[in-house]
Amino acid sequence: MRILIVGAGIVGTATAFELAGDGHQVTVLEQHAAAAEQASFASAGLLAPSLLIPWASPSGDSRLARRLLGGRATMRLMQGAGLTGLAWLWRWLRAGRQAQAGQRLQALAQLGQASLSRTRDIAQAMGSDIESSPGTLVLLRKLAHIELLQPLLEVLAHCGSALRQVDAETARLIEPGLATDVPLAGALHASDGQSANCRLFAQLLRQAAQEMGARFEFNTRVQGLTRSASGAINGVQLAGAPFSVQASQASQLQADAVVLCAGLAGAALLRPLGLRLPLMPVYGYSITAPVRDEFHAPQGSVIDPQHRITISRQGQRVRIAGGAELGHAGGLHDAATLRTLYLALSGWFPGGALASSPQVQVWRGARPMLPDGAPLISPGPAQGLWLNFGHGASGWAQACGSAQALADLIAGRRPALDMTPFALSRF
Repeated sequence: MRILIVGAGIVGTATAFELAGDGHQVTVLEQHAAAAEQASFASAGLLAPSLLIPWASPSGDSRLARRLLGGRATMRLMQGAGLTGLAWLWRWLRAGRQAQAGQRLQALAQLGQASLSRTRDIAQAMGSDIESSPGTLVLLRKLAHIELLQPLLEVLAHCGSALRQVDAETARLIEPGLATDVPLAGALHASDGQSANCRLFAQLLRQAAQEMGARFEFNTRVQGLTRSASGAINGVQLAGAPFSVQASQASQLQADAVVLCAGLAGAALLRPLGLRLPLMPVYGYSITAPVRDEFHAPQGSVIDPQHRITISRQGQRVRIAGGAELGHAGGLHDAATLRTLYLALSGWFPGGALASSPQVQVWRGARPMLPDGAPLISPGPAQGLWLNFGHGASGWAQACGSAQALADLIAGRRPALDMTPFALSRF
Protein backbone atom coordinates (compact mmCIF):
# COMPACT_ATOMS: atom_id res chain seq x y z
CA MET A 1 0.00 0.00 0.00
CA ARG A 2 0.91 3.67 -0.35
CA ILE A 3 0.97 5.03 3.21
CA LEU A 4 1.40 8.59 4.48
CA ILE A 5 2.78 8.99 8.01
CA VAL A 6 2.28 12.34 9.73
CA GLY A 7 5.09 13.02 12.20
CA ALA A 8 8.77 12.02 12.30
CA GLY A 9 9.45 11.69 16.02
CA ILE A 10 10.61 8.41 17.50
CA VAL A 11 7.14 6.87 17.03
CA GLY A 12 6.80 8.13 13.45
CA THR A 13 10.27 6.98 12.38
CA ALA A 14 9.75 3.57 14.01
CA THR A 15 6.42 3.25 12.22
CA ALA A 16 8.04 4.19 8.91
CA PHE A 17 10.73 1.57 9.50
CA GLU A 18 8.22 -1.21 10.19
CA LEU A 19 5.88 -0.33 7.31
CA ALA A 20 8.72 0.06 4.83
CA GLY A 21 10.02 -3.31 6.00
CA ASP A 22 6.60 -4.77 5.17
CA GLY A 23 7.02 -3.57 1.60
CA HIS A 24 4.69 -0.56 1.70
CA GLN A 25 5.42 2.65 -0.17
CA VAL A 26 5.92 5.03 2.75
CA THR A 27 6.05 8.82 2.79
CA VAL A 28 6.56 10.68 6.07
CA LEU A 29 5.40 14.29 6.41
CA GLU A 30 7.16 16.30 9.12
CA GLN A 31 6.66 19.99 9.87
CA HIS A 32 10.20 20.48 11.18
CA ALA A 33 13.47 20.36 9.26
CA ALA A 34 14.63 17.03 10.71
CA ALA A 35 13.41 13.95 12.56
CA ALA A 36 12.98 13.93 16.35
CA GLU A 37 12.84 17.68 16.84
CA GLN A 38 10.07 17.85 19.46
CA ALA A 39 9.15 15.39 22.23
CA SER A 40 11.89 12.98 21.07
CA PHE A 41 14.64 15.59 21.06
CA ALA A 42 16.01 15.28 24.60
CA SER A 43 13.84 12.73 26.39
CA ALA A 44 14.91 11.13 29.64
CA GLY A 45 16.38 8.18 27.77
CA LEU A 46 14.98 5.40 29.98
CA LEU A 47 13.85 2.35 28.02
CA ALA A 48 13.21 -0.13 30.83
CA PRO A 49 11.59 -0.85 33.16
CA SER A 50 9.13 1.32 31.25
CA LEU A 51 6.46 1.16 33.94
CA LEU A 52 8.75 2.97 36.40
CA ILE A 53 9.33 5.93 34.10
CA PRO A 54 8.09 8.99 36.02
CA TRP A 55 4.59 9.95 34.88
CA ALA A 56 4.29 6.80 32.75
CA SER A 57 0.86 6.06 34.22
CA PRO A 58 -1.61 7.43 36.78
CA SER A 59 -1.28 6.20 40.35
CA GLY A 60 -4.27 5.13 42.38
CA ASP A 61 -2.46 5.47 45.71
CA SER A 62 -2.95 8.92 47.22
CA ARG A 63 -0.12 8.17 49.68
CA LEU A 64 2.27 8.08 46.73
CA ALA A 65 1.46 11.69 45.94
CA ARG A 66 1.80 12.75 49.56
CA ARG A 67 4.80 10.72 50.69
CA LEU A 68 6.91 9.84 47.67
CA LEU A 69 6.53 12.99 45.61
CA GLY A 70 8.10 16.30 46.44
CA GLY A 71 6.22 19.57 46.13
CA ARG A 72 8.25 20.53 43.07
CA ALA A 73 7.69 17.20 41.33
CA THR A 74 3.91 16.92 41.35
CA MET A 75 1.94 17.87 38.26
CA ARG A 76 1.43 21.60 38.36
CA LEU A 77 -1.06 23.76 36.49
CA MET A 78 0.80 26.51 34.65
CA GLN A 79 -0.19 29.50 32.56
CA GLY A 80 -2.35 28.35 29.67
CA ALA A 81 -3.68 25.18 31.33
CA GLY A 82 -7.08 26.66 32.15
CA LEU A 83 -10.18 24.61 32.86
CA THR A 84 -9.13 22.07 30.24
CA GLY A 85 -5.97 21.30 32.18
CA LEU A 86 -7.85 21.07 35.45
CA ALA A 87 -10.39 18.66 33.93
CA TRP A 88 -7.59 16.56 32.45
CA LEU A 89 -5.79 16.38 35.80
CA TRP A 90 -8.99 15.23 37.49
CA ARG A 91 -9.41 12.46 34.88
CA TRP A 92 -5.73 11.46 35.34
CA LEU A 93 -6.16 11.09 39.12
CA ARG A 94 -9.44 9.21 38.70
CA ALA A 95 -7.90 6.81 36.15
CA GLY A 96 -5.46 5.50 38.74
CA ARG A 97 -8.36 4.43 40.96
CA GLN A 98 -10.52 2.78 38.33
CA ALA A 99 -11.23 -0.94 38.47
CA GLN A 100 -9.39 -1.56 35.20
CA ALA A 101 -6.26 0.33 36.33
CA GLY A 102 -4.41 -2.93 37.12
CA GLN A 103 -5.18 -4.40 33.70
CA ARG A 104 -3.99 -1.19 32.05
CA LEU A 105 -0.71 -1.31 33.99
CA GLN A 106 -0.17 -4.88 32.86
CA ALA A 107 -0.85 -3.93 29.24
CA LEU A 108 1.62 -1.03 29.47
CA ALA A 109 4.26 -3.30 31.01
CA GLN A 110 3.80 -5.87 28.23
CA LEU A 111 4.04 -3.16 25.59
CA GLY A 112 7.23 -1.90 27.22
CA GLN A 113 8.76 -5.38 27.27
CA ALA A 114 7.86 -6.04 23.64
CA SER A 115 9.18 -2.64 22.62
CA LEU A 116 12.48 -3.14 24.44
CA SER A 117 12.96 -6.49 22.70
CA ARG A 118 12.20 -4.98 19.30
CA THR A 119 14.49 -2.00 19.94
CA ARG A 120 17.37 -4.29 20.86
CA ASP A 121 16.79 -6.46 17.80
CA ILE A 122 16.79 -3.45 15.46
CA ALA A 123 19.89 -1.91 17.05
CA GLN A 124 21.72 -5.24 16.83
CA ALA A 125 20.72 -5.73 13.19
CA MET A 126 21.95 -2.22 12.39
CA GLY A 127 25.18 -2.80 14.28
CA SER A 128 24.82 0.72 15.63
CA ASP A 129 25.86 2.25 18.93
CA ILE A 130 22.82 4.06 20.33
CA GLU A 131 24.70 5.08 23.48
CA SER A 132 22.89 2.46 25.53
CA SER A 133 23.68 1.73 29.16
CA PRO A 134 22.49 -1.40 31.01
CA GLY A 135 20.91 -1.57 34.45
CA THR A 136 18.42 0.58 36.36
CA LEU A 137 18.43 1.48 40.06
CA VAL A 138 15.40 2.83 41.91
CA LEU A 139 16.79 4.68 44.91
CA LEU A 140 14.95 4.37 48.23
CA ARG A 141 15.52 6.88 50.99
CA LYS A 142 13.25 4.73 53.21
CA LEU A 143 12.58 1.02 52.83
CA ALA A 144 8.91 1.70 53.56
CA HIS A 145 8.66 3.30 50.13
CA ILE A 146 8.73 -0.18 48.60
CA GLU A 147 5.18 -0.68 49.84
CA LEU A 148 4.02 2.33 47.85
CA LEU A 149 5.62 0.94 44.69
CA GLN A 150 4.26 -2.55 45.28
CA PRO A 151 1.44 -2.46 42.66
CA LEU A 152 3.95 -1.58 39.94
CA LEU A 153 6.45 -4.17 41.18
CA GLU A 154 3.84 -6.93 41.11
CA VAL A 155 2.92 -6.10 37.53
CA LEU A 156 6.56 -6.02 36.45
CA ALA A 157 7.23 -9.37 38.12
CA HIS A 158 4.18 -10.89 36.41
CA CYS A 159 5.57 -9.70 33.06
CA GLY A 160 9.01 -11.18 33.74
CA SER A 161 10.86 -8.03 34.73
CA ALA A 162 11.35 -8.48 38.47
CA LEU A 163 13.42 -5.99 40.45
CA ARG A 164 15.86 -7.23 43.07
CA GLN A 165 15.96 -5.45 46.40
CA VAL A 166 19.50 -4.51 47.44
CA ASP A 167 20.94 -2.71 50.44
CA ALA A 168 22.71 0.65 50.27
CA GLU A 169 26.17 -0.92 50.10
CA THR A 170 25.23 -3.10 47.14
CA ALA A 171 23.56 -0.15 45.43
CA ARG A 172 26.83 1.76 45.64
CA LEU A 173 28.71 -1.22 44.21
CA ILE A 174 26.35 -1.19 41.23
CA GLU A 175 26.68 2.60 40.90
CA PRO A 176 30.06 3.53 42.44
CA GLY A 177 29.49 7.23 41.79
CA LEU A 178 26.55 7.47 44.18
CA ALA A 179 27.18 9.99 46.95
CA THR A 180 28.07 8.51 50.31
CA ASP A 181 26.60 11.38 52.36
CA VAL A 182 23.04 11.22 50.95
CA PRO A 183 20.61 9.07 53.01
CA LEU A 184 20.00 5.79 51.19
CA ALA A 185 18.19 2.89 52.81
CA GLY A 186 18.51 0.66 49.78
CA ALA A 187 17.43 0.33 46.18
CA LEU A 188 15.60 -1.80 43.66
CA HIS A 189 17.81 -3.11 40.88
CA ALA A 190 16.64 -4.10 37.41
CA SER A 191 19.56 -5.83 35.75
CA ASP A 192 17.65 -5.88 32.45
CA GLY A 193 16.95 -2.15 32.65
CA GLN A 194 18.33 0.03 29.91
CA SER A 195 18.70 3.62 28.78
CA ALA A 196 19.77 4.96 25.38
CA ASN A 197 19.79 8.00 23.13
CA CYS A 198 16.28 8.40 21.71
CA ARG A 199 17.08 11.09 19.12
CA LEU A 200 20.09 9.20 17.80
CA PHE A 201 18.00 6.06 17.35
CA ALA A 202 15.26 8.02 15.57
CA GLN A 203 17.84 9.34 13.10
CA LEU A 204 19.13 5.82 12.49
CA LEU A 205 15.58 4.55 11.93
CA ARG A 206 14.99 7.33 9.42
CA GLN A 207 18.10 6.36 7.48
CA ALA A 208 17.19 2.68 7.56
CA ALA A 209 13.64 3.42 6.39
CA GLN A 210 14.99 5.55 3.55
CA GLU A 211 17.26 2.71 2.47
CA MET A 212 14.12 0.56 2.20
CA GLY A 213 12.46 3.16 -0.02
CA ALA A 214 10.64 5.42 2.44
CA ARG A 215 10.51 9.14 1.63
CA PHE A 216 10.70 11.92 4.23
CA GLU A 217 9.21 15.30 3.35
CA PHE A 218 10.46 17.82 5.92
CA ASN A 219 9.20 21.39 6.45
CA THR A 220 5.76 20.07 5.49
CA ARG A 221 2.86 20.87 7.78
CA VAL A 222 -0.33 18.86 7.46
CA GLN A 223 -3.13 21.37 7.79
CA GLY A 224 -6.21 19.20 7.83
CA LEU A 225 -8.07 15.98 7.13
CA THR A 226 -11.24 16.54 5.14
CA ARG A 227 -13.97 14.01 4.51
CA SER A 228 -14.53 13.51 0.78
CA ALA A 229 -15.21 10.69 -1.63
CA SER A 230 -12.07 11.48 -3.60
CA GLY A 231 -10.09 14.38 -4.94
CA ALA A 232 -6.98 16.38 -4.22
CA ILE A 233 -6.31 19.38 -1.99
CA ASN A 234 -2.98 21.18 -2.33
CA GLY A 235 -1.68 18.30 -4.43
CA VAL A 236 -2.24 15.60 -1.77
CA GLN A 237 -4.70 12.91 -2.78
CA LEU A 238 -6.01 9.81 -1.09
CA ALA A 239 -7.25 7.05 -3.33
CA GLY A 240 -10.25 5.07 -2.07
CA ALA A 241 -10.48 6.72 1.35
CA PRO A 242 -13.31 8.96 2.62
CA PHE A 243 -11.06 11.90 3.44
CA SER A 244 -8.28 13.99 1.90
CA VAL A 245 -5.10 15.42 3.38
CA GLN A 246 -4.35 19.10 3.08
CA ALA A 247 -0.67 19.86 3.50
CA SER A 248 1.84 22.58 2.76
CA GLN A 249 4.86 21.99 0.52
CA ALA A 250 3.60 18.58 -0.58
CA SER A 251 3.79 17.56 -4.22
CA GLN A 252 1.25 15.21 -5.82
CA LEU A 253 1.17 12.56 -3.13
CA GLN A 254 -1.29 9.69 -3.34
CA ALA A 255 -1.98 7.20 -0.60
CA ASP A 256 -4.22 4.35 0.43
CA ALA A 257 -3.83 5.01 4.16
CA VAL A 258 -2.67 7.69 6.60
CA VAL A 259 -1.02 7.08 9.99
CA LEU A 260 -1.07 9.91 12.54
CA CYS A 261 2.06 9.90 14.71
CA ALA A 262 2.03 13.62 15.39
CA GLY A 263 0.99 13.89 19.03
CA LEU A 264 -0.83 17.15 19.73
CA ALA A 265 -0.99 17.94 16.02
CA GLY A 266 -2.58 14.55 15.42
CA ALA A 267 -5.34 15.29 17.93
CA ALA A 268 -5.97 18.66 16.27
CA LEU A 269 -6.29 17.01 12.86
CA LEU A 270 -9.00 14.70 14.21
CA ARG A 271 -11.27 17.45 15.54
CA PRO A 272 -12.83 18.34 12.16
CA LEU A 273 -13.71 14.64 11.85
CA GLY A 274 -15.77 14.91 15.03
CA LEU A 275 -13.24 13.34 17.42
CA ARG A 276 -12.07 15.42 20.40
CA LEU A 277 -9.43 13.51 22.34
CA PRO A 278 -8.43 14.48 25.91
CA LEU A 279 -4.77 14.83 24.90
CA MET A 280 -2.73 17.31 26.93
CA PRO A 281 0.88 18.46 26.69
CA VAL A 282 2.63 17.64 29.95
CA TYR A 283 5.86 19.61 29.84
CA GLY A 284 9.03 18.13 31.27
CA TYR A 285 12.66 19.20 31.52
CA SER A 286 16.02 17.63 30.89
CA ILE A 287 19.59 18.77 31.47
CA THR A 288 22.36 17.07 29.50
CA ALA A 289 25.98 17.55 30.57
CA PRO A 290 29.33 16.03 29.55
CA VAL A 291 30.83 13.34 31.79
CA ARG A 292 33.49 14.80 34.05
CA ASP A 293 34.76 11.67 35.73
CA GLU A 294 34.01 8.12 34.62
CA PHE A 295 34.03 6.71 38.15
CA HIS A 296 31.74 9.36 39.63
CA ALA A 297 29.24 9.43 36.74
CA PRO A 298 26.27 7.03 36.55
CA GLN A 299 26.99 3.75 34.78
CA GLY A 300 23.37 3.02 33.85
CA SER A 301 20.13 4.76 34.79
CA VAL A 302 18.89 5.84 38.19
CA ILE A 303 15.38 6.79 39.28
CA ASP A 304 14.76 9.05 42.27
CA PRO A 305 11.08 8.33 43.03
CA GLN A 306 10.90 10.97 45.76
CA HIS A 307 11.18 13.73 43.15
CA ARG A 308 10.24 11.64 40.09
CA ILE A 309 13.61 12.32 38.51
CA THR A 310 15.59 10.11 36.13
CA ILE A 311 19.36 10.25 35.69
CA SER A 312 20.70 8.27 32.74
CA ARG A 313 24.04 7.69 31.10
CA GLN A 314 24.17 8.28 27.35
CA GLY A 315 27.66 7.69 26.01
CA GLN A 316 29.91 10.44 27.30
CA ARG A 317 26.98 12.49 28.56
CA VAL A 318 24.71 12.41 31.60
CA ARG A 319 21.05 13.38 31.29
CA ILE A 320 18.79 14.24 34.22
CA ALA A 321 15.09 14.66 33.54
CA GLY A 322 12.00 15.55 35.58
CA GLY A 323 9.14 17.93 36.10
CA ALA A 324 5.51 17.77 34.99
CA GLU A 325 3.66 20.94 34.02
CA LEU A 326 0.23 21.34 32.48
CA GLY A 327 0.15 24.51 30.42
CA HIS A 328 2.59 26.26 28.13
CA ALA A 329 3.66 28.92 30.68
CA GLY A 330 4.63 31.19 27.81
CA GLY A 331 7.45 28.81 26.96
CA LEU A 332 9.43 29.99 29.98
CA HIS A 333 11.54 27.60 32.02
CA ASP A 334 10.65 27.12 35.67
CA ALA A 335 13.72 28.09 37.66
CA ALA A 336 12.74 26.04 40.72
CA THR A 337 12.34 22.83 38.69
CA LEU A 338 15.70 23.32 37.01
CA ARG A 339 17.31 24.00 40.38
CA THR A 340 15.84 20.73 41.67
CA LEU A 341 17.36 18.86 38.72
CA TYR A 342 20.80 20.43 39.18
CA LEU A 343 20.73 19.70 42.91
CA ALA A 344 19.70 16.09 42.32
CA LEU A 345 22.52 15.59 39.81
CA SER A 346 25.19 17.06 42.08
CA GLY A 347 23.66 15.42 45.15
CA TRP A 348 23.46 11.85 43.84
CA PHE A 349 26.55 11.93 41.58
CA PRO A 350 28.89 14.68 42.85
CA GLY A 351 31.67 15.39 40.39
CA GLY A 352 30.25 13.06 37.77
CA ALA A 353 29.20 15.66 35.21
CA LEU A 354 30.37 19.08 34.05
CA ALA A 355 27.18 20.87 35.02
CA SER A 356 28.71 24.32 34.38
CA SER A 357 30.15 23.45 30.97
CA PRO A 358 29.12 25.56 27.95
CA GLN A 359 28.13 22.23 26.37
CA VAL A 360 25.29 21.77 28.87
CA GLN A 361 21.93 21.51 27.11
CA VAL A 362 18.74 22.56 28.91
CA TRP A 363 15.50 21.46 27.27
CA ARG A 364 11.79 21.83 27.98
CA GLY A 365 9.45 19.76 25.86
CA ALA A 366 5.84 18.66 25.69
CA ARG A 367 4.89 15.03 26.23
CA PRO A 368 1.40 14.54 24.74
CA MET A 369 -0.47 12.35 27.21
CA LEU A 370 -3.94 10.85 27.52
CA PRO A 371 -5.49 10.80 31.01
CA ASP A 372 -5.37 7.02 31.38
CA GLY A 373 -1.64 6.90 30.57
CA ALA A 374 -2.00 4.57 27.56
CA PRO A 375 -1.30 5.52 23.93
CA LEU A 376 -3.62 5.17 20.95
CA ILE A 377 -2.54 2.32 18.66
CA SER A 378 -5.67 1.79 16.66
CA PRO A 379 -7.70 2.27 13.51
CA GLY A 380 -8.98 5.84 13.32
CA PRO A 381 -12.51 7.22 12.92
CA ALA A 382 -12.45 6.90 9.12
CA GLN A 383 -11.49 4.19 6.66
CA GLY A 384 -7.79 4.18 5.90
CA LEU A 385 -6.90 6.35 8.91
CA TRP A 386 -4.68 4.89 11.66
CA LEU A 387 -3.52 6.31 15.00
CA ASN A 388 -0.22 5.84 16.82
CA PHE A 389 0.31 8.65 19.32
CA GLY A 390 -0.32 9.76 22.91
CA HIS A 391 2.58 7.84 24.47
CA GLY A 392 3.37 10.64 26.91
CA ALA A 393 6.53 10.13 28.97
CA SER A 394 6.99 6.62 27.52
CA GLY A 395 7.32 7.44 23.83
CA TRP A 396 10.90 6.20 23.63
CA ALA A 397 10.16 3.11 25.69
CA GLN A 398 7.08 2.14 23.66
CA ALA A 399 7.91 3.34 20.14
CA CYS A 400 9.21 0.18 18.49
CA GLY A 401 6.60 -2.07 20.09
CA SER A 402 3.82 0.31 19.08
CA ALA A 403 5.12 0.53 15.51
CA GLN A 404 5.37 -3.24 15.20
CA ALA A 405 1.81 -3.70 16.52
CA LEU A 406 0.40 -1.07 14.18
CA ALA A 407 2.16 -2.63 11.19
CA ASP A 408 0.53 -5.94 12.13
CA LEU A 409 -2.90 -4.29 12.31
CA ILE A 410 -2.49 -2.63 8.92
CA ALA A 411 -1.31 -5.89 7.37
CA GLY A 412 -4.23 -7.81 8.85
CA ARG A 413 -1.95 -9.83 11.12
CA ARG A 414 -2.81 -10.49 14.73
CA PRO A 415 -0.44 -8.51 17.00
CA ALA A 416 1.39 -10.43 19.70
CA LEU A 417 -0.22 -8.15 22.31
CA ASP A 418 -3.86 -7.56 23.16
CA MET A 419 -4.51 -4.14 21.62
CA THR A 420 -7.84 -3.51 23.37
CA PRO A 421 -6.29 -1.22 26.06
CA PHE A 422 -4.90 0.98 23.28
CA ALA A 423 -8.00 1.18 21.09
CA LEU A 424 -9.78 4.39 20.14
CA SER A 425 -13.06 2.89 21.38
CA ARG A 426 -12.11 3.62 25.02
CA PHE A 427 -12.81 7.30 24.26
